[in-house]
Order: sequence, then structure tokens, then C-alpha cells
Amino acid sequence: MSLPPSLSDAAVSVLTTADAREKARLTRAFAAAWRDGSITGPGSSMPPARPARPARPELRHPKDMPKRGRGQSIANRVALLHAIAHIELNAIDLAWDILARFRHLPDGSPLPLSFHADWLRVADEEALHFTLVADRLASLGAAYGDLPAHDGLWQASEATAHDLAARLAVVPMVLEARGLDVTPAIIDSLTKAGDAESVEVLRIILRDEVGHVATGRRWFQVAAQCLGQEAGPWWQQLVRTHFKGELKRPFNGLSRELAGLPSDWYEPLAGN
Repeated sequence: MSLPPSLSDAAVSVLTTADAREKARLTRAFAAAWRDGSITGPGSSMPPARPARPARPELRHPKDMPKRGRGQSIANRVALLHAIAHIELNAIDLAWDILARFRHLPDGSPLPLSFHADWLRVADEEALHFTLVADRLASLGAAYGDLPAHDGLWQASEATAHDLAARLAVVPMVLEARGLDVTPAIIDSLTKAGDAESVEVLRIILRDEVGHVATGRRWFQVAAQCLGQEAGPWWQQLVRTHFKGELKRPFNGLSRELAGLPSDWYEPLAGN
């Protein structure tokens, strides 16, 4: 495999790869090449407006998705894991997109190389997550693409493609933070179903997602500081502008606190 010369070229390579397994494999290979110095520098290639996707799953509007069960039957567990695999696949593309799309902080100063390295680490971990979930689906006689999925995550990306601060506010600090809230209940359900293998995968994902939300929070703080903005109120303003709807309770306050999200930021944006 010939390696791309820069991280943005690597991003384009991943984002234009349709096959989900190959997207994850390339991500992990490029992250390893970055760590050993075979890929250097952020580069200047721009990502596509939308990532390539496999022919399946069928993408539907979120309101048209079938309801999932609680994870006790094999069919319900497959549906649950399929939904998680779809989230993780989107997360791979979202990490590569933010790495390649944005070159400057809101004040016009160049983003440091550490920004790109941070989001490459996120992409690498998301690729691991997708692979773990896809392998677990295979062990249950299923595969990613067998069931429909929704396109809401990428729609959030498109809505914030013009603004780094808005992207950080919505994608890692709202959408990924939601994963911190719902994953413990999923783990409990799978534990009751006696599915220890799936539980172990979900625990890895939950552990890593705290770090991903923290990465978004850290770079949002940098963006706020460079404009002299107070981070909390600015985040609330950006979420109200760029995120449809209210934040959903219940919140996983402990994991959110570990990721740097205090309750006085998100509680005022929550529904009843």
C-alpha cells in the first residue's frame, strides 16, 4: 500500500473509500504510519462534501427508522449493535473531516499540528470501535448493512462545515456526549441478556468516548480563548443556533464531568 504524503491526503483517501471495513482498516494503517513518521504534516487537500458510503445500509430519515427492542433477544441485540456500528462508521469520517477541513482557529491563526494529531487519534479509536462491533455482529450471524440506518450524524457535519467552533460544539460536545449518557443503560441491558462479549466492546467504546468529548472540549476552549469568548455561554449560543432540538435527559454527569462538560453548561439546554 502506498502511503499518502500528508494527513489531509490520508483523510481524502479514507473519506472516498466506500467499503466500511476498508475505511476502518485504512484509518488504522494511516494512524500507525503517522506514529512511525511515515506520514508527516497536515497537508492541504480538502475533504469531499460527503464521504463515500457502501450501497447498504439503506439510509432513512431518523423518524422513519424502526423501533429497536431492549437487547434481550438476538435480533434485538443485532439491531442495537448495527446502530452502534453505523455511529462508529460516521465517527471515523467525522474525525477525518474535522482534521482535513479546518486549517485555522476563529481568529485566523493556523491550527497547530497537535490539533490534527488529536483528531487522528480519535479517528483511529473510532476505527477500532467499528471493527470490534462489526466482528461482534459477525459472531451473531449478521453484518453491517443488513438493517437500515439514519443519516442524522452527517447532516450535523454539513450544518457546521463552515465553522470550526460550531463543529466542535455540536459533534463531539453534543452528539458524542449523548453516547456517554446512553451507553451505560445499553451495557446494563446486554449484561442482563448474558452477552458478555458485547458488554466488553461497549465498555471500551465508553472509555474512549470520554476522551473524544474531552478532545472536543479542549479545542473548543482554545477557540473561545482566541476570540476572548467565555466558553460556556458561547457553547450554549452555538448549540442553540446549529443543533436542532433540546438536549435529552438523563445525563451521565460523572462521564460528562470527566470530559470537561459541567452541568451548568448543558442543563439549561435540556428538555423537561
